[in-house]
Amino acid sequence: MFYTKQPMIQYSIKDLEQLTGIKAHTIRIWEKRYQLIEPERTSTNIRFYSDNDLKRLLNVSILNRNGLKISTIVTMCNEEINERIIEISETSHDSDNQIEQLIVAMIELDEHRFERILSTSVIKIGFDDTVVKVLYPFFEKIGILWQIGTIYPAQEHFVSNLLRQKLIIAIDGQSGNARPDSKCFLIFLPSNEWHELGLLFFNYLIKKSGYKVIYLGQSVPFEDLVEVSGKHKVDYLFTSITTPLTRKKYAEYIHQLSTSFESQKIYITGYQTHEHPVDLPENVLLAGSPTDFMAKIKNL
Repeated sequence: MFYTKQPMIQYSIKDLEQLTGIKAHTIRIWEKRYQLIEPERTSTNIRFYSDNDLKRLLNVSILNRNGLKISTIVTMCNEEINERIIEISETSHDSDNQIEQLIVAMIELDEHRFERILSTSVIKIGFDDTVVKVLYPFFEKIGILWQIGTIYPAQEHFVSNLLRQKLIIAIDGQSGNARPDSKCFLIFLPSNEWHELGLLFFNYLIKKSGYKVIYLGQSVPFEDLVEVSGKHKVDYLFTSITTPLTRKKYAEYIHQLSTSFESQKIYITGYQTHEHPVDLPENVLLAGSPTDFMAKIKNL
């Protein structure tokens, strides 16, 4: 069997800022003053950072946010840093800590650490809040990694499989929760859209809120949506658009949804809704964050 060596991951300083929440200006200061990380340069003299740089910054972010000065952190060895982070994770209720630790566990493909972080969060704040405050924001950061091309397929599969297992169990636990007179959501991904985790998050929230759900899943041809809607009473549609599209293609798809299902409300989410802030038809609404969405559907 032959294995293809993965290319070296390269992050820009803007990528690090997005993923760690540390301002690029601060990263540069820490880099120069403390040699916290050491960027390399491409053949065209452009600075870039590695997975190790990202992991170090995520760990530093956790420690710094929990009261340790940067001048103290830089004197600590990796073992001391890891011990302190474990201590923080067991005592702190800060969701940002959990999210950053999950990213590090994903980069290292460390299933034991990943599971421990999630279990600790569930014990502290419950499963629902873990989904809304930890898992979904973590998933959004993974979306950034995927969009900028700095996540290996193995890392994506690692995270997807772990989260998918937990979400499906949680969704199954909501079976029979729908009220007899509740509205019905048709939940799907567009044709050639395979990134299902976000859809599963919202499927869980919708079912937990007591609504009926017809879940079609990944890559659903448009004609199948029309057919299902014709055979079943569908009050709302919900979809997520993550795979890159041109602004024109995105707008065309939204228009097609709006005109084909003009009597229904359509909720949309996903990375492309941020990339292409187009004027939406009256019956198409941005889902927003899980908390925002729960508020919107509370009294439908």
